[in-house]
Amino acid sequence: MQEMGTTLSSFIIDEQRKLGNKASGEFTGLLNDITIACKGIANLVNKGDLAGVLGVTESENSMGDVQKKMDLIANDLFIDALQNNGHCAGIASEELDEVLSLPEGKPRGHYLVTFDPLDGSSNMDINMDVGAIFSILKAPEDKENPTAEDFSRPGTEQIAAGYCLYGPSSMMVLTTGSGVNGFTLCTSIGEFILTHPNMKIPEETSEYAINASNQRFWEEPIRQYVADCVEGEEGPLGKRYNMRWVAAMVGEIHRILCRGGVFLYPIDDRNREAGGKLRLLYEGNPMAMIVEQAGGAASTGYERILEVAPNGDPHQRVPVIMGSKNEVEKIVAYHNK
Repeated sequence: MQEMGTTLSSFIIDEQRKLGNKASGEFTGLLNDITIACKGIANLVNKGDLAGVLGVTESENSMGDVQKKMDLIANDLFIDALQNNGHCAGIASEELDEVLSLPEGKPRGHYLVTFDPLDGSSNMDINMDVGAIFSILKAPEDKENPTAEDFSRPGTEQIAAGYCLYGPSSMMVLTTGSGVNGFTLCTSIGEFILTHPNMKIPEETSEYAINASNQRFWEEPIRQYVADCVEGEEGPLGKRYNMRWVAAMVGEIHRILCRGGVFLYPIDDRNREAGGKLRLLYEGNPMAMIVEQAGGAASTGYERILEVAPNGDPHQRVPVIMGSKNEVEKIVAYHNK
């Protein structure tokens, strides 16, 4: 009989046992809540139009992005999974204007959870990669309803981060601060199974991911770096580069975790006033923690993403450059010239 392998639930429990008397089981319960939400989303994503979840709504989120049907469904699945079991004290979602207080009478836990419930949702309609991103922080003590200020903490204070990729198979990738591990959803038993232990990003790469249609808006360091990549072996970087772009951060970072590369969504003339394109709380910080824990690097071009000072706005934006360590350092050097 073939062994099933280590389930995500068993893995989390084993990690908690390492903490000895400090482990209450609440953190394990919280990660299980997140897992339930991700399984529900995976089920609907796999069904697509058969479940009537494709297409757009008439609403926009706080940043002016048109919301897809599945954006709102995924958001509700996360909220339903998190607000009932007493494992978290507050919720912040990219799809909500403000942080969410739990309903009156619901038990409160000791953690704050932030999430982008469906990153790359525009890919749903063309059956390409989408995903969910989440982050966990410690909640303030003796405060029933945490505010946006309580979520406004540098990324170095995260205690866990992860994403769920909904592709040909659904995968949960997780870090609790001691490396990165990947789990594949076995649909026959409804469990995430450890398939990618101790994921590591190669330090060197010859692959980059950027939306080249924005080139005319880029700052000079990014413009010059990409131009040097295009020159290949005859250029100053001395090697041939390949470019990739799937328009979903989860898909881009997962590729980098599996084979190396660098992902860029830099500040440019169109998003400069906002501070960048991607959200620090929901995308920048959790993905930066994952990338660094896998041996990579994550920068704005000017500073480490995990050390960016939050400004109190849960939808604060930030430039993003992350992936293979040596390549990120190379791009930062372009900014320092």
